[in-house]
Amino acid sequence: MYDVVKDYYGKQLQSSSDLKTTACCDFSAIPSWLKPLLSNIHDEVLSRYYGCGLVCPTDLKGKRILDLGSGSGRDVYALAQLVGETGHVVGVDMTEEQLDVANRHLEYHREKFGYAKSNVTFLQGYIERLDELGLEDKSFDVIVSNCVVNLSPDKDSVIREVYRLLKPGGEFYFSDVYSDRRVPANVANDPVLYGECLGGAMYWYDFLRLSTGNGFTDPRLVEDRPLEITDERLSKLVGQTRFYSATYRLFKLDGLETACEDYGQAVVYKGSSENQPHAFLLDKHHLIETGKVFPVCGNTYKMLHDTRFNEHFQFIGDFSRHYGVFEGCGSVMPFDQNGSDGLGAGACC
Repeated sequence: MYDVVKDYYGKQLQSSSDLKTTACCDFSAIPSWLKPLLSNIHDEVLSRYYGCGLVCPTDLKGKRILDLGSGSGRDVYALAQLVGETGHVVGVDMTEEQLDVANRHLEYHREKFGYAKSNVTFLQGYIERLDELGLEDKSFDVIVSNCVVNLSPDKDSVIREVYRLLKPGGEFYFSDVYSDRRVPANVANDPVLYGECLGGAMYWYDFLRLSTGNGFTDPRLVEDRPLEITDERLSKLVGQTRFYSATYRLFKLDGLETACEDYGQAVVYKGSSENQPHAFLLDKHHLIETGKVFPVCGNTYKMLHDTRFNEHFQFIGDFSRHYGVFEGCGSVMPFDQNGSDGLGAGACC
């Protein structure tokens, strides 16, 4: 499939208008604080953008970022503005035509951002073979990707390499395409559907298994939306399979648990995270209002305490006392609580 992807993104697609699905998000869905950053990016870079979501997390000043499947460089150049001159962004892509566009405008963006030297580097390579690019272990604060992991024939290697390259407390923040069931072979092998990020989409539960198996114990869903297939032939081909664009964040943290456990902890958001004065969005189920005591499970506590977000919160409690599964997290104790299960008294004699 490498040749299929290279041909589709390097030669078949000349602009985002050539796409046959809604896998790309539209400009109106982008937060207002990001729009000025995109307005600084060269038109050619924007026109060759084929992503499926938003991959610009907050609080990146001075950080070292890796963008997997960076394409023409749209997200790299947006991130370059967020990390500032003291940070650095590395983009990796396998498509020569896309990298030509990205590299052609290095100096344009350096001048546009007002930097003394460029804080961007582009590398040609495969995202499942990052070990071939000389990137050091634990050398990135944040890794992002935008509608690219689905294109990889070896997703396990991608996630494993991401974990290797992240610093402790680092984050993989990425958007991709998922399906509500395992994709049938006729869909997976269709060149257009594969190029449009649908053929290689992962069944969402397989993705969770893959992530947890590579050390990311508690994947957090940030946002999602259903995808529409506008081409009649492709719509008939996929049948009842449904596809979704979703943004996840995976934290490299020791001690995360497989369930949300209650230790009586809480946090208070100070309102100091950039562009989030009124509430801090951790994930789809955690919008933490400024100044309000917000009870959290042990995993959420660690995601805020042991990461770059620490300075923005006041932390209440510790891990010295356990109260069971955190209320409302979808896990309940399986044992009968009324003392009678109909099987008679006494488990043993």
